[in-house]
Amino acid sequence: MAKQHVALYVTGSIAAYKALTLTRLLIKSGAAVRVVMTKAAEAFVTPLSFQVLSKNAVATEMFAGTQVKAVDHIELADWTDLAVVAPASADIIGKLANGIADDMASLTLMATTAPKLVVPAMNQHMLDSAATNRNIAQLKQDGVTVMTPATGFLAEGYSGRGRMPEPAAIMQQIETLRPQTTPLTGKKVLVTAGGTRERIDPVRFITNDSSGKMGYAIAEEMQQRGATVTLISAPTKLTPPAGVSLIPVLTTEDLADAVTKAFKQTDILVMAAAVADFKPVNTADQKIKKSADNDQLTIKLTKTTDILKQVARLKQPGQITVGFAAETQNLLDNANQKLIAKQLDLLIANDVSKPGVGFNGDTNQVTILQPDQAPIKTTLADKHTIAKQVVDQISQRLQKEG
Repeated sequence: MAKQHVALYVTGSIAAYKALTLTRLLIKSGAAVRVVMTKAAEAFVTPLSFQVLSKNAVATEMFAGTQVKAVDHIELADWTDLAVVAPASADIIGKLANGIADDMASLTLMATTAPKLVVPAMNQHMLDSAATNRNIAQLKQDGVTVMTPATGFLAEGYSGRGRMPEPAAIMQQIETLRPQTTPLTGKKVLVTAGGTRERIDPVRFITNDSSGKMGYAIAEEMQQRGATVTLISAPTKLTPPAGVSLIPVLTTEDLADAVTKAFKQTDILVMAAAVADFKPVNTADQKIKKSADNDQLTIKLTKTTDILKQVARLKQPGQITVGFAAETQNLLDNANQKLIAKQLDLLIANDVSKPGVGFNGDTNQVTILQPDQAPIKTTLADKHTIAKQVVDQISQRLQKEG
């Protein structure tokens, strides 16, 4: 933690005394620590105690005017490399989850863009309440790390969940949040996901069974490894991963335009979207009605843009392109043809005719093809696990390409 700026937020809980030890451990690890306390926290521990340990003034009041040339809460937020809320009461968790900023702690946390670690500490009944569970889920969705409370003897005199973990355990958790440099750190990654839609009329369209889960899992894994990720997504029911920029699209042409526009500034393109290969030649302006005289309807289709073929013409040295091939027969033959024809660095092939593989499910099994390597076949696993394996291979390719 040498030279890291840690803002420690202490809120109203009997466990506030543990935050003194946590402050000491942070200082001993080499971090610079500044403490913010709520009024409720001051009922348990005095600001002077934290001031003596941290060698910094403790912030307790909004708009105290301690910074002559800056706004107090913004200055502290900008100074912060890591924000730790320990102990985190149900009150502060609710404020953070719902965007309430009515004291120095919640106001500064609202302005903080650095990673946040929230360490809940409260009675088990409060922890298990629907409101607290809802608020914690929202924090996680917002990209906040929430540490699991410990189980043990509570202040109320009985054993249960909700104890603040020991400071040493919190330090271990903090260690996992430190920025780690990977081959993907700082790389600009473009990921496509979901199934494109081609309109027949205002109420009908041609599409496929893609849920977008594979592409979203890859985007999340890339972001967690330090990449700057843009996700171009056809319609799905998924929430974009925290920290990922989203560009929504509908049709294959929309997707082609978005990819072409962004590709020049991209280091790695992962085409995980399930792109419609055909679209209607003509789209009806009004809903096509059933006719009493005709039991059949013929729709004339034409090919859509081959996005990867288009990208291959734009590709520059150093750029990596990754394609997906969903097949139902002759998996390796068809996939290898696509790998060569589209000038791809990697191709992720799967046989979607197999149970648990491919579209609209939580699991997948893929074969990873590269021009100069033997195929790598994964086992059937959840899509986040598959995403990690795919990103591992992309990362290794990136290192090989220099």
